[in-house]
Amino acid sequence: MESRTHVHEEYFEVDSATLFAALHTPSAIRTWWQAAAAIVVPEEGGRYLVSWGAEEDDPDYVVAASICAFESGVRLVLGEHYYWAKEGPLPFEMKTKIEFVVRPLDSGATLRVTQGGFPAGPEADEYFNACVKGWRDTFAGIRSYLAACP
Repeated sequence: MESRTHVHEEYFEVDSATLFAALHTPSAIRTWWQAAAAIVVPEEGGRYLVSWGAEEDDPDYVVAASICAFESGVRLVLGEHYYWAKEGPLPFEMKTKIEFVVRPLDSGATLRVTQGGFPAGPEADEYFNACVKGWRDTFAGIRSYLAACP
């Protein structure tokens, strides 16, 4: 099956350790991703679960993934995604993989997110386009979270 990938990368004025910690710390994830709940077991073979919605017992969206790689301070890879939405299932099988890479610089660090495995056909266009916009919004949320940290 043909697939497509989205890559988003930005510079942040924080050290790489702080930036990487924000990616796997549940309280940080809840803030920058505006999530209702987050659970992370930060190790290879661990789990990454996030839910959104006003009601904890009745979420709007739930995403769960296995942590395929966890290289502390540098790289986090999520695979084997489970996606659930109150409005119903996606019109395709979810086989995406998300890779976060943090690269230290002399001053600050960059974060690159690569999300691949979207079907190339029109059945995934709406979800793919929402993810493209979503990562821009997510990076803005990470930036706001980091700016508010002491």
